[in-house]
Amino acid sequence: MTSTASSMDLRQGQAPHDQRPSWQRRLRRFGYAPAEDAPSGDVRDRLVPPYAGPSPRLWQALGVSPVLAERITRWSGWGGPLLVTLMAGLTRFWNLGSPRAVIFDETYYAKDAWALVHRGFEVNWDKNANDLVLRTHGHLSIPTDAAYVVHPPVGKYVIGLGELIFGFDPFGWRFMTALLGTLSVLLLCRIGRRMFRSTFLGCLAGALMAVDGLHFVMSRTSLLDGVLMFFVLAAFGCLVVDRDRARERLAAALPADPDGRVRPDAGVADTFRFGLRPWRWAAGLMLGLAIGTKWNGLYILAAFCVMAVLWDVGTRRTAGALRPYAAALKYDTGLAFLATVPVAIAVYLASWTGWILSPADGTGGYYRNWAATDGKGGSWTFLPDWLRSLWHYEHEVYKFHIGLTQPHTYQSNPWSWIVLGRPVSYFYESPNPGVDGCPSNAGQKCAREVLAIGTPLLWWAACLAILYVLWRWAFRRDWRAGAIACGIAAGYLPWFMYQERTIFLFYAVVFLPFLCLAVAMMIGAIVGPAGASDTRRVVGASSAGVLVLLIAWNFIYFWPLYTGTAIPIDQWRSRMWLDTWV
Repeated sequence: MTSTASSMDLRQGQAPHDQRPSWQRRLRRFGYAPAEDAPSGDVRDRLVPPYAGPSPRLWQALGVSPVLAERITRWSGWGGPLLVTLMAGLTRFWNLGSPRAVIFDETYYAKDAWALVHRGFEVNWDKNANDLVLRTHGHLSIPTDAAYVVHPPVGKYVIGLGELIFGFDPFGWRFMTALLGTLSVLLLCRIGRRMFRSTFLGCLAGALMAVDGLHFVMSRTSLLDGVLMFFVLAAFGCLVVDRDRARERLAAALPADPDGRVRPDAGVADTFRFGLRPWRWAAGLMLGLAIGTKWNGLYILAAFCVMAVLWDVGTRRTAGALRPYAAALKYDTGLAFLATVPVAIAVYLASWTGWILSPADGTGGYYRNWAATDGKGGSWTFLPDWLRSLWHYEHEVYKFHIGLTQPHTYQSNPWSWIVLGRPVSYFYESPNPGVDGCPSNAGQKCAREVLAIGTPLLWWAACLAILYVLWRWAFRRDWRAGAIACGIAAGYLPWFMYQERTIFLFYAVVFLPFLCLAVAMMIGAIVGPAGASDTRRVVGASSAGVLVLLIAWNFIYFWPLYTGTAIPIDQWRSRMWLDTWV
């Protein structure tokens, strides 16, 4: 009888390992942790985990009093990220106007931006316009002939804002990308801190991105992908904050037992309404700006919407919901859709205001008069002419993108991006000794290059970090690993559908923040859990420190290739680690 009662008690609570399905028992050897193994206790700590603080032993070793230690810990939540951001800003704004040249695709976006902020649409420039811009410091007339361009206007408006403030020159058209690149480091520090509940790991993620070569170069070049990365990261951050706010509200609604501990409650978890969620609407705004910068923001929108709903499912399940998917579908999915998709579409349409308000008599934006000329008739004439013209424009752009197969020297297959197989040279000169920074005693010509390539050791470490994140998500069902994997997949995997297209490594900057989060998460695992032995922590911290220092050294070593600093040709060759980098 006792044996039977014990067996019944186990089935009512947590099933013994040998009674679980065989697949669970087999996966345990790989670290699989079933949901019923989740720690018991106050459910508030699972819905809203507390932030980890430095060990008291650390403060004692440093001779810091408890009062001062508490004050430092409280201020470090912003102080640490701001210090990392300051470092990133100093490096990105240092000598920002160099090279004083129109490098790579700046030839399109810098001039398009200048036209947009003055005329509301892009124009065709003279073939000698780049030389004229540099020679006249931007003091030249803007053409009136509309140009056919294949990217939406938001990113160019962002670049144009810097040109309006600082002038139509290299510093002016790079200012906003440098600013957004710097702010993205701050965003990543704060996002990482919130996700990992650790100021150290949050600041580490931001610091890793601060010393990444691809992020650095894209922050100092007026291309659209750095702008897109910022809006994607901002949208992700808004969703992470929204997740925390939602879990806090649900935790507050759960009843407490006589001991004051909050327990799961199916009645509350299955019917709770989260109400107004401003951070989710802010995410919709950011995603609309992302799509208005480049269309691949659409994939990000779809992935983030699914991720946000799955977060709501997990929130309700943790709170004790018996049917979390049904509850999320009933109470959350519709509002999540309204807060993101319609908002993103509205923002995207609003970004075309300059083109929409331009004349429709043939003197306005490209295709602005299509509905009144070639588009007459048809079954959609009840729509405004501007909308039909814009739809035709977008359709033509879509056909251009899917048919873009013109070979380019620096194009690359997305399979090679993660290992930096084929970087992109934005600028290259071979100055003689004593010219353009080439040492007079060099004895031969120097190389002066701006190479869009990530810090190699960081990206190669990220290859291992991705595997760790996928393991952590699949076997430990860690939502943080799932979120990081989602960000990487949304920014990376869609490009595999267009392997015949002319595409480039620098597109990868969009999912770079998530690679940095993955590496930070892996380093946190290397350091070891708080309850580990002193020996384990010392060995882990030493190993992690060596890895971080090697990544920082690698960034410094490649600094001349990121900044266009003239170096002797032999030193340039020593940095060409792979034949495909030349």
